[in-house]
Amino acid sequence: MTMIRVHGTPAPQGSKRAFAHKATGKIVVMEQMADKVKSWRQAVIDAADSARAGDLPAFKAIDGPVMLTVTFWLPRPAGHYGTGRNAGQVRNSAPRFPWGNKRNDLDKLLRSTMDALTAAGCWTDDSQVICCSAAKYYAPAGRPPGADIHIGSAE
Repeated sequence: MTMIRVHGTPAPQGSKRAFAHKATGKIVVMEQMADKVKSWRQAVIDAADSARAGDLPAFKAIDGPVMLTVTFWLPRPAGHYGTGRNAGQVRNSAPRFPWGNKRNDLDKLLRSTMDALTAAGCWTDDSQVICCSAAKYYAPAGRPPGADIHIGSAE
């Protein structure tokens, strides 16, 4: 199993929209990609390249079925922290987990990350992933946002 640590703010993949082309009438599917998604994908690719160049033995593209585990570490919003003498301390009323806002939809975070792992050559196509575990948490104090990714062959 290979571990890749990515530093950067995880960004979810955008939604796809389908519409009829005015001139041809054919259905066209478009996906808008924000700059945040591009920088997140590049951070994943760079981290995979670093893992490949580092001390990790036998890091190569997996040919067969793949098992994947991803833990996302998201930055806390500024409103979760106190002010004045309590600045830097998480408010008691702040949520413990990042849930309830549509910006950090777990399946979209996973999609952008898996697309980047495909581009990095960790596997041929993300359809090879047969088992996936994913979680998202707020990054604790002293830990930068990012992700811990574990990739392994299922065989």
